[in-house]
Amino acid sequence: MKTPDLTNSRSRHRLIAVLAAAVAVLVLTGIGVYGLITGTPTHDPGSDGGTEPEPVVTAPSDPVPTTTPRLPTVAASDDPETFARNVATALFAWDTASGFMPLDYTSVILTVGDPSGAEQAGLASDIATYLPNREAWVELRHYATAQHLAIDDAYVPDAWDTAVEQAQPGQLAPGTVAYTIEGTRHREGLWNDEPVRSEHAVAFTVFIVCGPSYDTCHLLRLSELDNPLR
Repeated sequence: MKTPDLTNSRSRHRLIAVLAAAVAVLVLTGIGVYGLITGTPTHDPGSDGGTEPEPVVTAPSDPVPTTTPRLPTVAASDDPETFARNVATALFAWDTASGFMPLDYTSVILTVGDPSGAEQAGLASDIATYLPNREAWVELRHYATAQHLAIDDAYVPDAWDTAVEQAQPGQLAPGTVAYTIEGTRHREGLWNDEPVRSEHAVAFTVFIVCGPSYDTCHLLRLSELDNPLR
């Protein structure tokens, strides 16, 4: 093969063109091989051609209730056990997909609280420990989490009889009594559009006051969840 005469300007231009073409072929080949290794790149239709966004994990969108949501209510009663059961049922009845927030459910229980107001602040604090906080509530709402309680038993604990015997005169209003509730907390929701459920045994004590102090029963305080009087 004859070596080209690089002193000739026409020969130099021809060689430069050939080299440029070869470089272009190599670049295109490299891009093709890279594409085969990495696969088809993910394209963001809204991208402006900048760097690729990092992957984002998304939760399901907030569910839309199919019926008009309603807050639970505590049915009034002058019977201590019936009222204790009514309180327990309402306390555990909530639905994050309803559009209501924990404070809305708290207000339901407070409406049947101590009429004198002496125990209202303490009762509000007690109720807060039974409900998810605001941040957890917002997260649970993504999965349409709802809860209810199935009561297995309700009884006056032996420890309450002892407390009454040891109480000072006038320390307890007439008709004050404690009921321990034992039951199963049921939760249901959606995970990847599939229904999921869980069950958990719970026990707690409600402190109420009924007649002769009042015509109907009222809630005074709640024990710590799963730490009831026995």
